[in-house]
Amino acid sequence: MNEKHFLSKFHLPWSAGPSHDFPFPVKTRPAAVLICLHPPFEDLHVLFTQRAIHLNHHAGQISFPGGKYETCDETLVDTALREAEEEIGLKPDKVRVLGTLPEYKTISGFAVLPVIGILDESVDLDNDLIIDTNEVSRVFQVPLSHLMNQQNYFVHHVERRKQTFPVYFIQYQNDVIWGATAGMTALLCKHIEFYS
Repeated sequence: MNEKHFLSKFHLPWSAGPSHDFPFPVKTRPAAVLICLHPPFEDLHVLFTQRAIHLNHHAGQISFPGGKYETCDETLVDTALREAEEEIGLKPDKVRVLGTLPEYKTISGFAVLPVIGILDESVDLDNDLIIDTNEVSRVFQVPLSHLMNQQNYFVHHVERRKQTFPVYFIQYQNDVIWGATAGMTALLCKHIEFYS
């Protein structure tokens, strides 16, 4: 899926419905992630990070660059770009923001804004990124076409507080993406496939 094809569907009216892992209390903590598309391929790729193994929360899990809103951020888009720079050295001026998905509510009480951006073609992922090893162990890419195919997702339903909710999983090569990160890509997939 190239940029033109993706944008022709992404900018159409939202079709995938509400987004959340689990219906949680009203109090939430704002956060944002960057779903970053890499263009030097006919098939766009999406950047993922693997969290450092020594972290107290979500150690070793696959995620998007991102984190919680700070008072220095003017907007949640700024949060996503700041966190991407802090975690993997991705300069904000090298990302063209295309838009956002609806707020994604997580079981841990975060209201996450997924920000969709596309990298400047001049960015060399092997040489231009500076990974903060305190937070991230590696950066890797997955073809957007793989993520935009609903047949590649597995959904496991979990019961918590007497309610059932879905946990999404998607595998690419030796990596398994799951939880909120897979939930966000599954949501985008539903929207894109709705117009296919």
